[in-house]
Amino acid sequence: MINNDVLRSLRFMLNISDAKVAEIIGLSGLEISEASIRACLLKDDEDGFTPCSDEVLAHFLDGLVIERRGRDDSRPAQPIELPVSNNMVLKKLRAAFELKEDDMHAILKASDFPVSKPELSALFRKVGHSNYRTCGDQLLRNFLRGLTLRLRG
Repeated sequence: MINNDVLRSLRFMLNISDAKVAEIIGLSGLEISEASIRACLLKDDEDGFTPCSDEVLAHFLDGLVIERRGRDDSRPAQPIELPVSNNMVLKKLRAAFELKEDDMHAILKASDFPVSKPELSALFRKVGHSNYRTCGDQLLRNFLRGLTLRLRG
């Protein structure tokens, strides 16, 4: 999925301002201006549109985990994982919102995209594992829609 679409969906889901998006990104160690965020949130056919880099999205996802769950000072900061994949977006959102397997199933079912338990667990395996499955754009889009319904009602 395109990084700009993910960022736009998450901003809408959380109902936050551009300044708050920049603040969340700052929690993970990347300073970015509100103007840069605004440019990333524009539609791709609008003037001033800027593609959202993997680095910005990765910092936003890590910052979101810190924002929602707090910083763990007992452990050293984890390096940013690049490139950003749909599987990584799912993992970070699962961590940020403290979702269990049943929650994930309920979210996908609410968006009319049911997934079996083995299929879902395959999305969270390491790359190279025999049961690893790549998360498709449609699954991530439906997950974001279902999570939005859950959070915003």
